Amino acid sequence: MNSPSSRLLTVEELTIRFPLGGRTVTAVDGISFHISRGETLGLVGESGSGKTITAQAIPRIIPRPGRIDGGRVLLDGTDLTGLSERQLRPVRGRRIGMIFQEPMSSLNPTMTIGAQVAETLQLHTGLKGSEIRDHARTMLERVRLPDPGSMMTRYPHQLSGGMQQRAMIAMALACDPDLLIADEPTTALDVTVQAEILDLIDEARRDLDMAVLFITHNIAVVARIADRLAVMQDGRIVETGTTAELIASPQSDYARNLLNAVPRLGGGPHPRKQPADISDQPVLAMQGMSKSYPVAGSLFGDAGRKTVLQPTDLEIHRGETLAIVGASGCGKTTLTRCLTRLIDADSGEVVLNGAVMGADDPRLRQAVQMVFQDPFGSLNPRWSIRAILREPMQIAGQISAARQLPAIHRALEQVGLDPAMADRYPHQFSGGQRQRIAIARALILNPRLIVADEPVSALDVSVQAQILDLLADLQADLGLSILLISHDIAVVERLADRIAVMAEGRIVEIGPTRHILDNPQSPTARELIAAVPRLPERAA
Repeated sequence: MNSPSSRLLTVEELTIRFPLGGRTVTAVDGISFHISRGETLGLVGESGSGKTITAQAIPRIIPRPGRIDGGRVLLDGTDLTGLSERQLRPVRGRRIGMIFQEPMSSLNPTMTIGAQVAETLQLHTGLKGSEIRDHARTMLERVRLPDPGSMMTRYPHQLSGGMQQRAMIAMALACDPDLLIADEPTTALDVTVQAEILDLIDEARRDLDMAVLFITHNIAVVARIADRLAVMQDGRIVETGTTAELIASPQSDYARNLLNAVPRLGGGPHPRKQPADISDQPVLAMQGMSKSYPVAGSLFGDAGRKTVLQPTDLEIHRGETLAIVGASGCGKTTLTRCLTRLIDADSGEVVLNGAVMGADDPRLRQAVQMVFQDPFGSLNPRWSIRAILREPMQIAGQISAARQLPAIHRALEQVGLDPAMADRYPHQFSGGQRQRIAIARALILNPRLIVADEPVSALDVSVQAQILDLLADLQADLGLSILLISHDIAVVERLADRIAVMAEGRIVEIGPTRHILDNPQSPTARELIAAVPRLPERAA
């Protein structure tokens, strides 16, 4: 497969630089690799290692002011770096397809899914009229979108994250490309959908004898479909090898660290995790809470509403971590929003330390704080960290101005950040540092419970490990309760004392973590556990 004659893509000594002020930053520094037809190469590394810029360099879509400063990109022997924009147009989309990490940002919100697939066919094939419509529908069937005829007329916001990514794959594969570039295509998806997307990509590779460049920060994700791996660090490829060899016996310290950071199902609880001293009295409880929304096009009556949360009872005890798991659309987010009274439930009550809480009860707002999935999206980019951490205290009105600055410094120290960073802005921090700031904001009012909604899913595996360390330490030191929302069962195993499994708006199974993982009773729990990405066993 790797003979020079079978190689579809060859990258030789590629160098990419970005002018920055009065200096030049080298983002990619003289890397070389190749991919043969029918082969999948996994390009792995942390954020900032140069993976995405490398992928963008192949079809020449590097954002300005970046530029290719050296090397060659050969597609079937043709150097793409020497082609004009007009010559590149039939290559992009026709011979090279791309799938991006965030489909909602890549799909046109003003066009239907069918129109977007059809646009690709219109630009790059000789099909006309009904032929284009028929082929677009066939593509939606091929990526196993339900009811393809209906999907043709829907807009991106009407699809789940997994469906949006399937639509992106349909667009990328519409012209039967020779090379597919998949840039973190499963990062934001739950494990069951993630497994389905990986299977789709691998199936397309086999059917089309297509080369695949799969970019990810998580080696476990790509291990199931990649033939070879290339590990990037600081703009350089530090190690390459077959997937089996590199996982079994990594040669570089960086590759070993990446592998060691991957959460593994069966690894047991976090080493810093203390067994929760669960009392009979819950810190927070929801009793009989339910939620429904009007169905599109319906204005009146129960028949015109969709129930997303069935009447549900749930208790969270002092010092414990309760994880809620389930596939996208199962009701996890609705449950947490009802529990925190961010939305009004149709029925039921929230009880804090034995007292029923109203929607705007300040005791609930102080006792329960949230940490969101995307730290950059949850921090005001126009405010300094000092202002971001001061705001909750100003709203609560219970901490004097003289005590606010010491409280800010103390919160930053609790999450492992230098208080001198308080005058910086969110864009001046890495993803992991921003999530630490989000946790500091949650701690500033000394809450009893933190609701952590996918707190590590947007982070590199090595940074994930650091945030999990931090949460375990904070819980042990402060006696916090944590409600953890996650699609990553390996992360849940590390932190959770109990697991609640959700499906179709209700809790179908709840119990101690070890019991759920070792002896799952519900089909949903079994499917979630089976779909967890796993690394092959490594030699001792």
